[in-house]
Amino acid sequence: MIALGILGLVKRGFAPIWPPVPGSLPARGVLIYLCALIPLASGIGLLLQRAAAAAARVLLTYLLLWLLLLRVPQIFISPSVDVWWASCSTAVMVAAAWVLYAWFAADWDMQRLGFATGDKGVRIARALYGLALIPFGLAHFIYLQVTADLVPGWLPAHVAWAYFTGGTFIAAGVAVLIGVYARLAATLSALQIALFTLLVWVPIVAAGPSAFQWNEFVVSWALTTGGWVVADSYCGISWLAVGKQ
Repeated sequence: MIALGILGLVKRGFAPIWPPVPGSLPARGVLIYLCALIPLASGIGLLLQRAAAAAARVLLTYLLLWLLLLRVPQIFISPSVDVWWASCSTAVMVAAAWVLYAWFAADWDMQRLGFATGDKGVRIARALYGLALIPFGLAHFIYLQVTADLVPGWLPAHVAWAYFTGGTFIAAGVAVLIGVYARLAATLSALQIALFTLLVWVPIVAAGPSAFQWNEFVVSWALTTGGWVVADSYCGISWLAVGKQ
């Protein structure tokens, strides 16, 4: 979050996780700075014990509003794959923020917002994460050749890898939603995103990326961290547990 906030201030524009943002949106210039300052302040707050609960609350509220007000309506207005992808990326970030909020919730939060804290809050976060993984997998099939072209050259059978990773995202999403091997599924999905970031986007960035490729790297990096936060919420649950959502 801190890095995304700094990136937004340096660019004086939306960091890669925020677009697409409608050009007709009122007070768009103000929103650019909110998208930089809120993640920056929340990220710093999460590092401070006394401020962690408030920081997690603010971050979750902001990301959830972004999802509900800017992402979900676009699914019905313009249900393209790009819109679905952006919505699911935001959903992963909301899920991670919700886990953090459930962990750091203060007495005030537990008394007034009990449905969003503790185990209930974590279950909501996991459901959001599971729902987001399924379209990620579908995108691999819809954009099969594009996905295959991103597979590192030293790996054989690029199309097969595209099919495999798409299928594993879908399987992981379903497993998280129904609570069958959910910890294993969440961990492996986060590992897959991390490997995609490491093996695909890091070499591209090192070679001198275009603006599009740099944005994709930042988004992949953000999704990796979000995935690991959700996976860590299963700590203490058996890897092969059934019925644990």
